[in-house]
Amino acid sequence: MKTVNSKSLDRLKVSRLSWLWENMEGKRGLFIIALAGTVVYNIMQLVVPYFSGRIVQLLRDIQEQELNISDYKNDFIRLIILMVVLTLIRVIIVYGDCMAYEHVSQKTLYRIRNFLYDKIQRQDMKFYGTYRTGDLMTRVTGDLDAVRHNIAWVIRMIVESVTLFTATAVYFLIMNWRLALCLLIVSPLICVIVFRFRRSVAPKHALLREKLAGMNTDAQENISGNRVVRAFAREDYEIGKFDKANKDFEETGINTHMTWLKYFPGVETIANALPVIHLIIGGLFFINGDLTMGDYVAFSGLIWALANPMRQMGNIMNEFQRFSAASAKVMEIYYSEPEIVDRPDAIPHPDRFKGKVEFKHVSFKYDDGIYPVLKDISFVANPGETVAIIGETGCGKTSLIQMIPRFFEANEGEVLVDDVPVEKYKLEDLRKNIGLATQDVLLYSDTIEGNIAYGASTMKPDEVTKYAKYSAAADFIEKLPEGYDTIVGERGVGLSGGQKQRISLARALAIKPSILILDDTTSAVDMETEKVIQHSLRNLDFPCTKIIIAQRISTTKAADKIIVLKDGKILEEGSHKELVEKKGYYADLVNLQIGEISA
Repeated sequence: MKTVNSKSLDRLKVSRLSWLWENMEGKRGLFIIALAGTVVYNIMQLVVPYFSGRIVQLLRDIQEQELNISDYKNDFIRLIILMVVLTLIRVIIVYGDCMAYEHVSQKTLYRIRNFLYDKIQRQDMKFYGTYRTGDLMTRVTGDLDAVRHNIAWVIRMIVESVTLFTATAVYFLIMNWRLALCLLIVSPLICVIVFRFRRSVAPKHALLREKLAGMNTDAQENISGNRVVRAFAREDYEIGKFDKANKDFEETGINTHMTWLKYFPGVETIANALPVIHLIIGGLFFINGDLTMGDYVAFSGLIWALANPMRQMGNIMNEFQRFSAASAKVMEIYYSEPEIVDRPDAIPHPDRFKGKVEFKHVSFKYDDGIYPVLKDISFVANPGETVAIIGETGCGKTSLIQMIPRFFEANEGEVLVDDVPVEKYKLEDLRKNIGLATQDVLLYSDTIEGNIAYGASTMKPDEVTKYAKYSAAADFIEKLPEGYDTIVGERGVGLSGGQKQRISLARALAIKPSILILDDTTSAVDMETEKVIQHSLRNLDFPCTKIIIAQRISTTKAADKIIVLKDGKILEEGSHKELVEKKGYYADLVNLQIGEISA
């Protein structure tokens, strides 16, 4: 993936179990105790068959030797009490063990989920251009649940099956090694079947996981864009689209789970062959006097302890492959690293910036682009100045301003703030001094006050009102039923485009930025409201350099400097009056919008 650098790729070579162990920090001791408990309680599975065999053998000895059974009453009571007590102890260990596994799995899940969220929050813009929202949601929900299930169940079942099979095999070999070998000789066939099943099912689980991510993405995009769907009456189309994705997921899921059915008959046949082998060969040994009645009963009572692990191996392998597919996706994000980070020699700058912005021969091209977006851009915005950037759609305006807070970095040249290249600042210090409001507004499901005070959560209500007045939002906010306490729907549902833009502008102003960047922020407001906003921006109560992307001449007219971009280059630069007098591209725009050239 593009967002995973070479260092991260080396980390991805870490085994999945090593990665789990890494994230069990603080709970590793409890996990080891749980594993030990699993070994102990599975060895204790031998208790009931062992004591049952001893009781049967004692009864047979008494019968054969014509002894008085009442003389052995205490022996029977002792064997029964030991069997009951040890069984109760085993039950307690099993209960505690299950609780321990669940506790470790939940704590590990909590740790990984927090780490992933932190990692996603700190990624750069390239990351969000690579990964879909639905895919990311799948990784932090369904994929992580598969990781939790692996700790709480899969690992436990592996240890349980291996321990139970091994303990039973050893016990059988001690009792009668010849009968034991006859029973164990079929076990390698199970390993062959399970190995073939693993190779077959692994890619299917990976495909199933991709189908789930695709379906979640379709659902997320449809829900987010529900207004567009309704506007174009495309409900039936979207329902059909989701139904197709859901059907693909269903068919892939069935195909994945049906894979085991191809191998299940073989495993079940071998497992069911064990009682037959015991009945025939064990019966012959007993008839010939090579096996006591007690041992025969013990063998009979423990045949399941060989057969069940064989049956479980398919389910265990199936769940482990689901974990492998899911954990690979989680680890990809877990070990990914943003390319734009603080340099080791980054300069801390906790104080307020003066606000000077300078571009020196800056060129820029997206990684997946063929042609450069910006070519040899050079200009200066001095502290307190208002610089307007205007140009046709796709000329690079937004790409240009996104290099100031280091959302992207120049391929050539330098972007400087207060005469220092932006990459030499700590990202947090740089971005805290930049207020950004864009045309595409994102408001959170919170109150209007909470949205305005998002960058300064300790802001007092009167300050919130002040910045709402700066952005000409106060009037419509006060007319709402709950005023500033009105809950804004997801992404600002319930507000008009112009209202959302004004709240976004108030949010950008509320942090009192040294540099204010406005990306066509007033495109959805009327001319009268824009006039009020322009007046407010000229009379802020704090020093601020303003860089404004605009399409309206009414917005650019009052700027100290206007930069006209065309095809990624600066075509013209100067004040409104100077550019009009040049009678070039800008003058043509003025003619187009107001019908006459006016200084």
